[in-house]
Amino acid sequence: MNWRRFDTLFLRLFVLMWVTLVLSHGVAFLAVGPMAGPRGPAPQGGHPGAAQWPTLPSLPPGNPFTADEVERGGRPPAGGPPGAGGPADSLALPRGALWADYALRMIVIALGAALGARWLASPMRRLSRAAGELSRGFGRGKAAPVLDVTRGTREVREAAQVFNGMATRLQEQFDARGLHMAALSHDLRTPLTRLRLRLEQLPDAAAQSAANDVREMDEMIDMTLAVLREQRDAQPSAPVDMASLLQAVADDLAEQGHDVVLAGDAGAMRARAHPAAVRRVVGNLVGNALRYGERARIGLARSGNMVEVTVDDDGPGIPADRLEQVFEPWVRLTGTHERTGHGLGLAIARDLAERDGGRLTLANRPAGGLRATLHLPAA
Repeated sequence: MNWRRFDTLFLRLFVLMWVTLVLSHGVAFLAVGPMAGPRGPAPQGGHPGAAQWPTLPSLPPGNPFTADEVERGGRPPAGGPPGAGGPADSLALPRGALWADYALRMIVIALGAALGARWLASPMRRLSRAAGELSRGFGRGKAAPVLDVTRGTREVREAAQVFNGMATRLQEQFDARGLHMAALSHDLRTPLTRLRLRLEQLPDAAAQSAANDVREMDEMIDMTLAVLREQRDAQPSAPVDMASLLQAVADDLAEQGHDVVLAGDAGAMRARAHPAAVRRVVGNLVGNALRYGERARIGLARSGNMVEVTVDDDGPGIPADRLEQVFEPWVRLTGTHERTGHGLGLAIARDLAERDGGRLTLANRPAGGLRATLHLPAA
C-alpha cells in the first residue's frame, strides 16, 4: 500500500496539534504536580505515592483568581457558608500552581506552533526559491529549476509537479522566441545582399544613401545576434568601458550626419554588463532621441555604486501619466510619436537593462525635451 497518498496537510496539522496538546499537558503535569503538595492518604488499594500527585485533567483544576480563597481539604473559607468547600474544591491547585500550569502550557503550545509553522512553510520556501531562480535564469542560459516531487505532503507534491511543468513550458517558449528572432535576423541577410547588388544600378547619390541604410540594418542584425548569443551561452557580465562605448556610438552616428554629442569628459568609468546588450540599449535611446528630438546629448556620471548614462533630446517629451506606459510592448503614443516604430524598442531596452541588474527610466526635462536614464552596476 502506498502510504504517501495519506500524507496530506490535514493529517500533518492534526498530528502537530495533537502532539503539542499532549506535550503541554505532560509538561504542565510534571512541573506543577509537585507544587500541589500532598493530597491526603492514598486510596484504599492504591499506590502509596498516588495521593501526592494530582490527576491529569484537560485543564488544571481550580480557578486561578479564587483558588487561595478555598482552603485545602474541602473546608469552607472563613466566614463562608457551610458547604462552600467540597470534594471538587479539595482537588483545586493553589493560585501560583495554576498560573504556572497555564504559563507552561502556553509556552509549549507557542513552541509547537513556531516549529510547526517552520515545518509546514518549508515547501513554500522551496517554491519561492525556485521561482526566484526561474525568473533570474531566463535569458542567461540557465536551466529551469526542478522541484523534488517526492518530498512533502500530497498538496506540495502536486504543486511541485505543476511548477516543474510550468517552468519547462516557459523555458521552451523563451528558447523558441530566441530561435525565431535569430532565424529572422539571419534570413534578412539574403535580401540585404540582393539590395547591395542592385545599388550598383542606382545613381551615386542614391546608392550612397541606400548603402548607409543597408549598413545600418546589417549592424542591427549583428547586434541582435550578439545579444541572443550572450543570452544563450550564459556568458557572465564583464566590465565595460562606458566612455569608449558611448564615444563609439556617438562617432558612428555623427559620421552619418546626425547631431549626437557625448557631453563632458567622462573619463574611465566601467559598468558590469553584457557589451552587446548595453550597446543595443544605448543605440535604442539615442535613436529615439534623434527620431523625436532631432538631436541627442549623451552624458555619463557615477551615482553611488551605479554608472548613470543619460540621453537628452529637444523633442516634445511625453505626458507624465504615460512615462511608464511607453515601456509596454506595442504601445505607441499619438501625435509625433506615431510616425515610425512598432512600440517594441523601449520594452526591449528595459528588459535588457534589468537582465544586467540595471534599470531604465524616462523623465521630462524642465527646459523641455525628454531625458532617458540608464543605471548599470559599477564594475
